[in-house]
Amino acid sequence: MSKPVAAIFLLAASLVHGADLQPLDEAGYQRLLASAKGRVLVVNFWATWCAPCRKEMPELVALASKYRARGLQFVTVAIDEESDAPKAAEFVTKTKVPQPAYIKRFQNDEKFISMVDPKWSGGLPFTVVYDRAGKKVRVFPGEVDIRELEQVILKAL
Repeated sequence: MSKPVAAIFLLAASLVHGADLQPLDEAGYQRLLASAKGRVLVVNFWATWCAPCRKEMPELVALASKYRARGLQFVTVAIDEESDAPKAAEFVTKTKVPQPAYIKRFQNDEKFISMVDPKWSGGLPFTVVYDRAGKKVRVFPGEVDIRELEQVILKAL
């Protein structure tokens, strides 16, 4: 198969599977945090195999949309394996998760988890809120209480 034809097939496959999930490693997470300064950042770690993750996502997306104009940035990181990336991308598209959306490519899962929050066990879902200065203001291990998250966001905005 020629390179142009192969490229067309790859492009078509990405369109069929939905959103483009960008790989995210440890350095990429640090760059993401640095680039979000000046905005309130909510990072949600989730996976397609996690029922509470899938359940809470539409509410998180609605909350992100509600406060985007006031300076809220919402980012998702799928903790799926590379083989499940098409399924994760399809879910992101179906639930209208704002872009960019990421998928894990951590070099060391335990080190990444500790970097995000030393108290995080690695359980999902896991949501982190950073203020406009880039300081972590709250973590939500497990399924988030949307009203509580909204109060934390409003205080940070």
